[in-house]
Amino acid sequence: MKYLRKLVIGATCLVSMAASAQWQWTDKDGRKVYSDRAPPSDILDKNILKRPAGRVNPLVTNEASLNAASPVAAASSPHGSASAPKLSGVDKELAEKKKKAEEAEVAKRKAEEERVAKSKIENCARAKQAKTNFDSGIRIARTNEKGEREIMDDATRSAEAKRIQSIIDSDCK
Repeated sequence: MKYLRKLVIGATCLVSMAASAQWQWTDKDGRKVYSDRAPPSDILDKNILKRPAGRVNPLVTNEASLNAASPVAAASSPHGSASAPKLSGVDKELAEKKKKAEEAEVAKRKAEEERVAKSKIENCARAKQAKTNFDSGIRIARTNEKGEREIMDDATRSAEAKRIQSIIDSDCK
């Protein structure tokens, strides 16, 4: 019984492999032709739509190897550029998308730089105002961690003045 099952599976595989070894081409009248044999020699290679796996046209292989080997051979090839469309090596749509992406990136960087510059201007104005308050000599109160109001002593006041001066030095250029 197992032998019969293996035989049926093997026969099925062979039939499916034979079915996949089909040729397909269009004839002179434009009809599709299916066969298990290669097309006649009068059928052009461009009209062959499907080949069995492992079958390669020797002319195409030789031409491809010549084109890859030397650009001079590709230019002098009789089959070369007359039948194939000329490729510039650059896809216009891809180039446009790339250009738009670069422009968007530049605009994004410019907007970020403007935002940072505006922030520095605001920080500079606030720091100058705070420096003016500290230099005036009036008593300055702060709220501590507990939420209580406390008056700054001289050490805290000088440390805060140094911090404000460093902000002015960095942002007011």
